[in-house]
Amino acid sequence: MIEVNNITKSFGSLQVLKGIDLHINRGEVVSIVGPSGAGKTTLLQIIGTLDRPDSGSLCIDGVDAIGLSQKALADFRNRHLGFVFQFHQLLPEFTAIENIMIPAYIAGASRRQAKERAHELLQFMQLADRANHKPAELSGGEKQRIAVARALVNNPAVILADEPSGSLDTQNKQDLHKLFFDLRDKFGQTFVIVTHDEQLAAITDRTIHLKDGQICLPLATTTPSE
Repeated sequence: MIEVNNITKSFGSLQVLKGIDLHINRGEVVSIVGPSGAGKTTLLQIIGTLDRPDSGSLCIDGVDAIGLSQKALADFRNRHLGFVFQFHQLLPEFTAIENIMIPAYIAGASRRQAKERAHELLQFMQLADRANHKPAELSGGEKQRIAVARALVNNPAVILADEPSGSLDTQNKQDLHKLFFDLRDKFGQTFVIVTHDEQLAAITDRTIHLKDGQICLPLATTTPSE
């Protein structure tokens, strides 16, 4: 599904990623963890085609993403990738359903198609009664579920999430984490999640540990001998 080979990235004299190799299977929920400055968000942005690496290759769903032109890349990103951010990034002047519909419009869907798909997602999120509410009228948990619905509207191959539960309280965090796995179990959705949330990382299918721009194995825990 996702093949990352020898990806490097520098900003000036600072090398942030130092030869990343990574394979993610379809339907996996994968977390990326590590200390601040480890390169987690940079790696996520490169996988999401929001930034280009200095070297290496990236293949998503059988497509050489790095080899695409800017126009083709924007179309690929809209149709194949969904994004969820820490602070939802909903447009305040639009209602919940309108926010969900926007990526579908960009992909060329008709108003009827976009609205039908958005209603399906709102029902799945148990937010059908909030369809015509603007973000200011929604709770934090509701706004983040609307953001997930927006990410899903074009049936993307993968959802990329950057600290998706970082601004939520404990109950809403748990609800959001459960939603990710419900989506994986029901639709086979692939997730790549950058997180500092140890509880979320612990329940993902696989955890990728980054340190100083490289993937590393977590330190093994030892138990005292009896």
